Amino acid sequence: MTHRRHVLMLAATLCLAAAPAAFAADAALKAAVAAPHRSAADVARDGARHPYESLSFWGVKPKQTVIEVSPGNGYWTEILAPYAKATGGSYIAGVADLANPKLSDGARKGREAFEARFADEARYGKVGYANFGAVSAPLGAAGSADLVLTARNVHNWTVQPGVADKVFADFFAVLKPGGILAVEEHRADPKSETSAGADGYLSTATVVALAEKAGFKLDAKSEINANPKDTKDHPFGVWTLPPVKRTAPGGQPADPTFDRAKYDAIGESDRMTLRFRKPS
Repeated sequence: MTHRRHVLMLAATLCLAAAPAAFAADAALKAAVAAPHRSAADVARDGARHPYESLSFWGVKPKQTVIEVSPGNGYWTEILAPYAKATGGSYIAGVADLANPKLSDGARKGREAFEARFADEARYGKVGYANFGAVSAPLGAAGSADLVLTARNVHNWTVQPGVADKVFADFFAVLKPGGILAVEEHRADPKSETSAGADGYLSTATVVALAEKAGFKLDAKSEINANPKDTKDHPFGVWTLPPVKRTAPGGQPADPTFDRAKYDAIGESDRMTLRFRKPS
């Protein structure tokens, strides 16, 4: 056998050996998305949130340490925690900062409810928790995470002076060199954003600038979560749309006479889906 032929056969063998591993990873992620334990409300949103496609785009893989910051009600947790358990990874939720003496009772109770929901280690594995907030300590040891994910949250930080810069610096610090920052955010483009995202929408340029200021490089953009029907001029900001479906200004009682038809027809917002990388 010639040396060249031997090399080609070896390469083919290695490719065949790698194929089952790649298939298994995809199968594990698909299984996590299709798992019967996921709530009906979350499953109903899959058509708008494209979980398998989004997580694949962001580069979620087996054995990663994934930190999700401000996971809300746990849409991604229901997928990522079981996936981490099945593939030898770790899932950590960055939630209300219990070390902050000014933390509200509502935020404290919200974290308690979140931890209770994901306490079943047989289903979710051992979910880790990190304090997160405007004055929180680092999310973890420097260079300890493979991927940080935050979905629909950046507008909450840009309306607080200095907070967005602090948060993105925290993301950069906790990621390994080459690690990924995954961002999903309501997109103002082509309109101009309003008062630093006070209506819930930000321009892509604003988010990219925040990440680049922290040291990240934009790796890729995706239109997975685009919605061309979103006119971005709603009376109660992005929260007029599903899933919040606000019918009155924040803090006021719902208006039973508010006509929701056209907002429900739009569906969930138009969103940017971005992947940043920490330089190696």
